[in-house]
Amino acid sequence: MYRVFFDKDNFIVNFNFCRCMKQVNLRICQTILTLVLGMFLCAGAYAQTVTVKGHVKDALGGVIGANVVEKGNTSNGTITDMDGNFTLTVPQGATLVVSFIGYKTQEVAAAPSVVITLQDDTELLSEVVVIGYGVAKKNDLTGSVTAIKPDEMNKGLVTNAQDMMQGKIAGVNVQNNGGQPGGGATIRIRGGSSLNASNDPLIVIDGLAMDSYGVQGLSNPLSMVNPNDIESFTVLKDASATAIYGSRASNGVILITTKKGSKGSKPKVTYNGNVSFSKVKQTVDVLDGPAYMDYVQNLFGYSDEDFLNSAEYQSLGYYDENGNHLFANTDWQDEIYRTAISTDHNITVSGGLKNMPYRVSFGYTNQNGILKTSNFERYTASFNIAPSFLDNHLSVNLNAKGMYSNTDYADEGAIGAAASMDPTKPVYDNTEAGKKNYAGYWQWPYASDYDPSWQYGVNNLAVGNPVAILNLHSNTGESKVLMGNAEIDYKVHGFEDLRLHVNGGMNLSSGETNQSYSPYFYDTANYYYGNYGWNTMDTYNLSLNAYAQYTKDFTEDHHFDIMAGYEWQHFHKETDYFYCGYYQDTHEEFPGQQYNPSENTLYKTENYLVSFFGRLNYSYKDKYLLTATLRGDGSSRFSPDNRWGIFPSVALAWRLKEEAFLKDVDVLSDMKLRLGYGITGQQEGIGDYTYFASYTPNSQGAYYPIVGNGITYRPDAYNPDLTWEKTTTYNAGIDLGFWNNRLTANIDYYYRKTTDLINTVFIAAGSNFSNKLTSNIGSLHNQGVEFALTWRAIQMKDWSWELGYNVTWNSNEIDELVASQGDDYVVQYGGSAVGAGSSDGIKGWAVGQPSTAYYTYQQVYDENGQPIEGEFVDRDGNGVINGDDRYFYKKADPDVLMGLTSKLIYKNWDLSFSLRASLGNYNYNAVECSNSNLSSSSTYSGSTWHNVLDMTRPKNWQQVSSTDALSDYFIQNASYLKCDNITLGYSFDKIGKLALGGRIYFTAQNVFTVTKYKGLDPEVNGGYDSNIYPRPFMGILGVSLNF
Repeated sequence: MYRVFFDKDNFIVNFNFCRCMKQVNLRICQTILTLVLGMFLCAGAYAQTVTVKGHVKDALGGVIGANVVEKGNTSNGTITDMDGNFTLTVPQGATLVVSFIGYKTQEVAAAPSVVITLQDDTELLSEVVVIGYGVAKKNDLTGSVTAIKPDEMNKGLVTNAQDMMQGKIAGVNVQNNGGQPGGGATIRIRGGSSLNASNDPLIVIDGLAMDSYGVQGLSNPLSMVNPNDIESFTVLKDASATAIYGSRASNGVILITTKKGSKGSKPKVTYNGNVSFSKVKQTVDVLDGPAYMDYVQNLFGYSDEDFLNSAEYQSLGYYDENGNHLFANTDWQDEIYRTAISTDHNITVSGGLKNMPYRVSFGYTNQNGILKTSNFERYTASFNIAPSFLDNHLSVNLNAKGMYSNTDYADEGAIGAAASMDPTKPVYDNTEAGKKNYAGYWQWPYASDYDPSWQYGVNNLAVGNPVAILNLHSNTGESKVLMGNAEIDYKVHGFEDLRLHVNGGMNLSSGETNQSYSPYFYDTANYYYGNYGWNTMDTYNLSLNAYAQYTKDFTEDHHFDIMAGYEWQHFHKETDYFYCGYYQDTHEEFPGQQYNPSENTLYKTENYLVSFFGRLNYSYKDKYLLTATLRGDGSSRFSPDNRWGIFPSVALAWRLKEEAFLKDVDVLSDMKLRLGYGITGQQEGIGDYTYFASYTPNSQGAYYPIVGNGITYRPDAYNPDLTWEKTTTYNAGIDLGFWNNRLTANIDYYYRKTTDLINTVFIAAGSNFSNKLTSNIGSLHNQGVEFALTWRAIQMKDWSWELGYNVTWNSNEIDELVASQGDDYVVQYGGSAVGAGSSDGIKGWAVGQPSTAYYTYQQVYDENGQPIEGEFVDRDGNGVINGDDRYFYKKADPDVLMGLTSKLIYKNWDLSFSLRASLGNYNYNAVECSNSNLSSSSTYSGSTWHNVLDMTRPKNWQQVSSTDALSDYFIQNASYLKCDNITLGYSFDKIGKLALGGRIYFTAQNVFTVTKYKGLDPEVNGGYDSNIYPRPFMGILGVSLNF
């Protein structure tokens, strides 16, 4: 109710006040309405999220560090605390994904309060491992078996399959033979079991056992498989695991399984590629030009003035086309090495059309070597389909792999020449004589008389120009490989416990190398005539195996798995070659004609292997396990009386964790004891026709043209009593798992005894068609301990860290050689840097010694610790230094091998490295030995200068005799620690708005080496160091993309 005053002033004031109050009341109503609407909106928004308070536990209680994330939004997540509790806010209706190592991942609907009980991931314990002729659950294995998958995050440049295993598996020693592109490697499993036969393991790729022939024009036979196509490696180490392969399994077995598609999956395209650079890490320390001239002056004792007027000074340096006396300062090692750029590309298409998984891949590798002119180029393709029919009762697996490669082999003689060549000489010679006689390269001129136009030749005592060695010698290889197999597996209708399996495979290879030496190549064998020719080798390996497998559970306690089968393999090889030189057109008697052509070069050989095999697996209450295998092999390489060999094995395992007294031990998640015994065989490294009399065509010098073309034949030595090498192995092991297998360990002890060693020995003259015969002559043994550890140290939402460590100790000893010669008999071998070579080699076989022991003279040293030239310990005390004073000292094989890998992941980043160590191995430093003669007559040998290695100067020897070359001084400690690679990577789910996942990474390879060894690289296969192709430092930038 308003009151109205007629007072003019009051009327105006009261009217304005009433109007203001209306405005205030209106604004208050608006504010209240806004607040009410906001409260409703906030309540609506609050109603769309939920704060989950949860607890994660297992059978033993709360799980610490379990990952809890919102499904479809991995950025929203947390981990459980010390009691297994967590709190996480997620949208209403969201799903939580809970995961932890060793447990099955679970999904639960979001709610204010949840309790999740994790179940053990039995698939981890039941992980399927490929074994000989089938698969087995990992926790059912009774033998020493290691299965690994290539680590995509922790690897360097992987060109060949063996690169993935290096340093990763206890008991397996992988040594690359040098730094050549596409180079070969030596693989040893638990040491060597033979002296003269092969020590290489059997390689089985998708069920097809490989032959031992190799591929012509391919340095490494494993190059036939693209590493990008490999799914897993399984290494069978003890006889209970390998005896199923019988006569070829004494050195272990490596099973390689390639990748396949997945049923019902959408098509997926993957690209993996990298670009890398390689650079030589270290070169031999030698004198440069000025330092070498000072050295020569001091060596001959000249004053400065006398030196300038000396004949030695005049022969240093070179003379240009104008007759000027000049001096170069050539770093010859720098001239032969380069920074090399390489690339690798792989494209894969995989998926599944209902019940038919498929996978197709293509690869291209172009690897340049750091030694100029060396290159490896490879093209690969693979195809796999694995359809299933008849309600999954019939499974078919078809594999095909193809490989084509070109290899340019550099002449590695340039490596030694670069260390010895006079640094005062130039690379090129622009004088008329240099261009005419030595293709423009500077060489030591030497008068000769090949024909009126070729009046120069080769000084045999001179060092050839290293650059000319590389450029005037061409050696190229071309290789083609086709490999495939077809597997059929049928689960019998109405009797599903019975499976019938057939696998037919083939491996075809064809290779050719072409070599040419220019007529200007600086050695007496090739100068003037040159040398041109080729080698070819065609091989095929055909295989068929079939087996039946019956699996049955009788009650809950008894499980049987019985398998029996048959296998047939045919190995065939055909080789041929032709080489010749040519007289120059200016030759007066034979212009343009062939010089010293090859003849009678075609060679064919083949052998067959027929086998019957069986295996029994039995388990009682899933605690007590028994495996027994038996294989009978018949080989065409032996006489009918010795053709068949029987190779049995038996193994027992006890899963103690399943016993009542350990079942409730929370910290222990797995514990299994293993015992194994078995006999395996060896037939590689001998000829296919050694057991019967055969004849070989003679060469042209032994022709007698009485009948026909006059070709005659000579008989070959043969031994009808030759038989298999046999290796008996005993193995005891324990497998341990702690904290739900976050920490796992495997420990094995093994003892391997090889009898009937195959070796070529001297025999009485007239007792056969040769004074040497391949025979069964002795025995040796290996024993050792292996330890492997995997520790998942951190397993959190954003962080994970996994460490792997393995160590192996192995001891090798010869037990018997030629029984008739007694235990003091020594078979010398191994070569020497100076002297007779293999007939008086640096190594020796003798009873009680390792198979790679050095057989040396004991060096005498002066008060400064330097070896005294020509002085050795008279060990037999008769006052004469002769062969009776030699003794066994150290060995080439290591006592201990170790490997350490680390992989740290933080969110999308990963950092990993691999270390590898070898302890107790010694090298024969033939580089130092062959360059240790520092006398003036050697430095200026044949009126040609030779550079001096820094490592040879402290002892200042003036002569190196064949006895000096066998000094134990040159047996040097080559133990080492190497960092194989360090990798930093980043993974991504998309690029911008493009849903393109992948990973980009940078790797440093061959990062560092810690060693006391005086040579360039302590890692020398066989221990004989004579200028191996250096292993380079590499930097790699790579990317993986998933489309």
